[in-house]
Amino acid sequence: MPMMPKVESALIALIPEAESLVSCYRERYDPGAALGVPAHVTVLYPFKPPEDITDDILATLQNIFSGHPAFGVTFERTMEFPDTLFLEPDPAEPFRALTRAIAAAYPETPPYGGAFKEIVPHLTVAQTEDPEEMDRIKADFRVDCANGLPIEARVQEIVLMDNTGGRWEVRARFPLANILPA
Repeated sequence: MPMMPKVESALIALIPEAESLVSCYRERYDPGAALGVPAHVTVLYPFKPPEDITDDILATLQNIFSGHPAFGVTFERTMEFPDTLFLEPDPAEPFRALTRAIAAAYPETPPYGGAFKEIVPHLTVAQTEDPEEMDRIKADFRVDCANGLPIEARVQEIVLMDNTGGRWEVRARFPLANILPA
C-alpha cells in the first residue's frame, strides 16, 4: 500500500516570471513541482498543519504581511546547495525579513523545521543526490540561462499553500503593503 504524503502547509512567494525558464527542470528534478508547487521562493516551510490553521491565524498572517512592503527582485545568478541547483534572489533580505517575522510570531514553526541555521532565500531549479546528474543539469541550465536571465519580478503577495488534497494548492493570499520607496 503506498504511503500517504505528510499533510503540510507552506508560506511562499510565487515567481511566475521564472516559470518559462525553470519549469522543464522543476518538472523533472523537483518533486514539489510534480505535486503542484509553482516556481517560488519559500518564506516559511513547514508552517502549521492545515487543520490547525484558524481564522485567527489567517488574520495574524495578514496583519504581519501587510506591514511589509511589496518589492522588486532580480534572479540573475545560479547557486547550489549540495543537492540543489537554485536561482538566487537579489535582494534576498526582504525574504529573510518575512521569514523572521513569521517565525517570531510562530516560534513552533522554525524555517525548514529548524534543520538549517541560516535563512537562504532561493528559487529551486533542480534537486538530485547524483553528482554526475547535477553536473549535466547545471550545464544544460547554463545554456538556457544565456537567453533567460536575468528574471525581473515583483513580490506583491505571499500565499499559503497546503497539500490537504494530495496536491499543493493555494489556500489564502496575503497582499504586501504597496509602499513605493522614496
